[in-house]
This record gives sequence, structure tokens and C-alpha cells, in this order.
Amino acid sequence: MGGISFPLLADFHPKGAMADSFGLYLADNGITDRATVIIDAEGVIKHISAVGPPGSRDIEAIVALCEKIDSEYTGAKSAPAAAAGIDSGTLYVKSGCGASRAAMLALENLHLGDTITIKNVSDDASAMGEMKAAAGNEQAPTLVCGDKAIQESADIVAHMAACTAPV
Repeated sequence: MGGISFPLLADFHPKGAMADSFGLYLADNGITDRATVIIDAEGVIKHISAVGPPGSRDIEAIVALCEKIDSEYTGAKSAPAAAAGIDSGTLYVKSGCGASRAAMLALENLHLGDTITIKNVSDDASAMGEMKAAAGNEQAPTLVCGDKAIQESADIVAHMAACTAPV
């Protein structure tokens, strides 16, 4: 997914316990049904739908439903919790690199475009030099924040997500 800007619930241990509480755990298969559960600000379940493991969701319909639920909600709404944040940084990427694309998608989805500069080392020799000086090699993607260089797209995405997660 490349990172997302809204909270998700992990359901790892005990395996499937949360899905089972919603009637969405498929015990015979040992997997959770592909489902959407929408819960309002007071913790009231407003919608549950399942499309089966091979199914796909209509994202636009889900967004419209969330907007409808939000517009009808009359209770108090609190602002999202503050995030630790990333002061600034540079994401070095390479053209045609799937790992670089994943890191860029996460950056976009986490709304970090005003905080992290993207430099394409395939198009800019000076950017390649900067990345090599910061990370010690020519591996992209590389995220440089201060004196810290993070390589491997999964680690970059995890770092960006952690910095934008509510504290």
C-alpha cells in the first residue's frame, strides 16, 4: 500500500481475534474475510461489509459512506492526535525502481511532500553524489534525515509511518 494516512487495526495475536469478534474470521481457512468495518467517533459500528477473500472493494463507495456517516454524526469530534513528525529530509530515488516507487507512494500518502524533498539520482549526478556521501553507497531508495540514512524501502516506509503516527 505504500503507507496510509489513517489508522488500521492489526489482528495478529491471538490470530484473528478481532475479526472473529465481528464474525469475519474464516476459521476453516485460517484467514480473515476481506471486509470493511467503519466505526464512528463514539466507537459505534456503523457499517460492516465483506466481499470474500478474492473480492474487491468499491473504494469510492466506501469513501462516500464514510463522508455520509461523518456528516450525520452529531457528537463531539476530537482532533487527530499529534504526530512526532519529520523535521525535513531528502528521499533519493532511481527511475524505474519499484522500491523507489513504493517509497514515493508512501511519502505522498502520508502527506510528507512539503517536508521531504525527492531527488532522482538517475537524472541528477549531483544528487547521486549527495546520496553516496550520506549513505556510503549508490543504493536507492535512500531517505536521509539529518545525519541518518535509511535504505530499504520497507524501512523507509516504516520510518515515515512511525513519524506520522499519533503519539
